Amino acid sequence: MKRIIGLILVAAVAGAVAVASQAGTSKSLSRSRGLHVTKECTSTYHGMPGEYCTIDSSNLGAIPSGAKVFYFEAATANGLDSDLALYAGPGNVALGHVTLSFATATGVITFRGGTGDFRGFRARADVTYEPPPVDRWHWDGTYRFRGHGH
Repeated sequence: MKRIIGLILVAAVAGAVAVASQAGTSKSLSRSRGLHVTKECTSTYHGMPGEYCTIDSSNLGAIPSGAKVFYFEAATANGLDSDLALYAGPGNVALGHVTLSFATATGVITFRGGTGDFRGFRARADVTYEPPPVDRWHWDGTYRFRGHGH
């Protein structure tokens, strides 16, 4: 009986250490990091729902060049206030929202999770526009992944 109780106690302590170790790992993995993305919209986005912009560059491997940002709502004369989906390949979709002023060519984009590589993804970035000849939109902010092995 003492042996069984001892084994149960050892197993409980080992389980507690494993849980504490995992909690420490999850905490360190949810640390925010810098996010820097550029995208092109001129050729494929004209302000209508379902249209998209294409990612040119990103410092986050989950957002490759060529990924597409689809907008769900139409733009107005003043700007854009839309839910969106960032499609980075089969099964890899981040869900978010953008508010954008056309008067200032600035706004904010946020992401709250998704599927595949974007499970647990959280991001917030300022949106700015760089006029021609560059003609690109920029996202500059932070991102993190919560849990899910990231």
